[in-house]
Amino acid sequence: MWDKEEEREETKQLIFNILKQVGIVIREEQFKFRNCGNPHKPQLPKDNMAIYTFQYNNTFLKIGKCSAKNKSRFYSHHYHPSRNHSNLSKSILRDSDMNYLKSSENEFLTDDTVGDWIKMNTTRIDILLDANLSIFTINLIESILHSLYHPRYEGHLKLRNLSLDNREVDKIEN
Repeated sequence: MWDKEEEREETKQLIFNILKQVGIVIREEQFKFRNCGNPHKPQLPKDNMAIYTFQYNNTFLKIGKCSAKNKSRFYSHHYHPSRNHSNLSKSILRDSDMNYLKSSENEFLTDDTVGDWIKMNTTRIDILLDANLSIFTINLIESILHSLYHPRYEGHLKLRNLSLDNREVDKIEN
């Protein structure tokens, strides 16, 4: 996802249209996609906040946000399982469906190797936003992305499964 400029532009225009419907107008220069490369080299420019995304095998694993002042969440939080009670590295290690993953040394992932695996094997694309936009704007953009892409490690598992089940029921009924 978002491999092509057209995909990113389509997502951006959808976000802009939804924001406009609720009275929020942002300018093109206030919203920028940035691919962090491989291995990841995230950069949060001065006076920016961000929505960060991690993708693996065309699946969004995590979509989160950080303010201009929360640099640890942006730069290191999700690469170290001990940093917080909820982060990408810890979620991967706890996920029995991901236990086949191996480090560069061809060993199963551990607390010490999962961060490097994330940097080398996931696609991290950030959306850089002007820090003068409101917290409500970044919250709404993050929610739109959650609704569009259903990240694997977002929210409580039981609630994620419940919402997926409801979508399947809606498809059947319509």
